[in-house]
Amino acid sequence: MLDSTLKAYATRQLGAALIAVFVAGWVMALTGTSDARAPAGLIVDQSGGSNGKPLAGPATVSDGDTLTIGGVRVRLEGIDAPEAGQLCRTRTGHSWPCGNQATAVLSRLVQGRIVECVPKGADKYGRMLGLCTAGGVELNAEMVRRGLAWAFVRYSQSYVQIEAEARARRLGIWQGEAMPAWEHRAGRWRAAEQGAPAGCAIKGNVTAQGRIYHMPWSPSYEKVKMDLDRGKRWFCSEAEALAAGWRPAESH
Repeated sequence: MLDSTLKAYATRQLGAALIAVFVAGWVMALTGTSDARAPAGLIVDQSGGSNGKPLAGPATVSDGDTLTIGGVRVRLEGIDAPEAGQLCRTRTGHSWPCGNQATAVLSRLVQGRIVECVPKGADKYGRMLGLCTAGGVELNAEMVRRGLAWAFVRYSQSYVQIEAEARARRLGIWQGEAMPAWEHRAGRWRAAEQGAPAGCAIKGNVTAQGRIYHMPWSPSYEKVKMDLDRGKRWFCSEAEALAAGWRPAESH
């Protein structure tokens, strides 16, 4: 039984890989672009789905650094906010839900306002990287200024000075111990791999709302019980999940 299950899973994974390669070639043929940070064989549209033009409109918030305008997912360029469900520490050592707080604050900043985002390229998952404003406030800088996001220095130096000011004032994530979001994600991935096929720790769930994938740091990750016979499946990367037509779980 175990051998047959593993063979069936391997067959599905091979099929998904072939589809991903086909989609990659199709996109490259249309755009002539590629992302050096993307996994081998994946080509993404550098416009992030906006055709390189600024976006404007009402926005919904997924987490502290990601929002959606007119169906286009936008990652706030140059910053990295705590993941939903991530906890940080106060000055006295007590935990507080910094991830949920970052999501709530970004939601308030955009609520009832038109959000404008200037494209700054795309990340390796095809999301538009944007410099966004709402009500005259630059959202990227404001999240760092309030101590609810780190300057993502791996990709940008734009918010280093603002981060230093927030840290000096001990605001938000700087009031006590806080693991940077990129380290939190790496740790959760390593832990999730213990109960997943090697290198494939993303859970694909089938729900009444459609096919949704959950990253290891998703608040609902542990609640998803994998049953491959019911259409659920493992993914090795977000790029693979997106190419297969699955959508990310929302954080709120």
